Amino acid sequence: MFRLAHLSDVHLGPLPDVTYRELVSKRMVGYVNWHRNRRRVLTEGVLGAIVADMQASQPDHLAVTGDLVNLALDAEIELARIWLETLGKPGDVSVVPGNHDAYVPGAFDKTCRVWGPWMTGDGASPPTDRKGFPYMRVRGQVALIGVSTARATAPFMASGFFREDQSHRLGRMLDDAAKRGLFRVVMLHHPPVRGAVPQHKRLFGIGTFQATMQKHGAELVLHGHSHLPTLYWIGGRGRPVPVVGAAAAGQSPGDSKPAAQYNLLDISGEVGAWAIRLTRRGLTGAAMPPSDLMSIDLTPEARLVERT
Repeated sequence: MFRLAHLSDVHLGPLPDVTYRELVSKRMVGYVNWHRNRRRVLTEGVLGAIVADMQASQPDHLAVTGDLVNLALDAEIELARIWLETLGKPGDVSVVPGNHDAYVPGAFDKTCRVWGPWMTGDGASPPTDRKGFPYMRVRGQVALIGVSTARATAPFMASGFFREDQSHRLGRMLDDAAKRGLFRVVMLHHPPVRGAVPQHKRLFGIGTFQATMQKHGAELVLHGHSHLPTLYWIGGRGRPVPVVGAAAAGQSPGDSKPAAQYNLLDISGEVGAWAIRLTRRGLTGAAMPPSDLMSIDLTPEARLVERT
């Protein structure tokens, strides 16, 4: 059995000192939002409890599906690198960037340079720009494929983008992994499902992504962005593909969104007979340690849209 843990939307805080020059951009909107909302509900103590519980489960690998930071300040990006080092060695942790990690023009390239070791495919060079995605890593019988949907957008927008060029590269990787008899996990930040988030947060290229799944197939898709522990299904080659979302890993209890959670995915079996057990663990109260919130076998019969 291969145990894969999945965290998302960490939004590490508190914010470092911000200069007026850094705020002359979309960051002004995000800075106000942080102080009005996110600072209250995204806390370091909550994240620490989730990470400690996750590490106690002894996963074989960890997937982090974006939004490690808030405004993509240089100091935030460096802080996130230090935090990633506490999670595990780069070879044991796979990261894809989120829209907050590419918050303003130029931030995406900085993120690639600093977090590159956690976003590098086997035998490849660390990414320096969007052409470095997707990347593929093979761990045991599992192929982990990291897709980037992150791009700087206008104020009040949090859209993602999946274009044809990345689709072609992803298709080749999926085919290669299939020929090798591997269980294929695709990681991205934005949910590749219509209606999963409000319009200003949606993924442009959902049809392209789903067409890629239909043509080439995959066994599992992991995403973040919605801050909701969701389960969707999309068409795949031969059988539907489960699409699993996660609550924000730093979310405090008592807000409108679910308190902090993470996913454990136990993968077993072989080609044509893969088995996936999804367990969500998270907080149920401010003074309560993480516990099992839900456990389900991801079989075609389990198709549903679930919000815990």
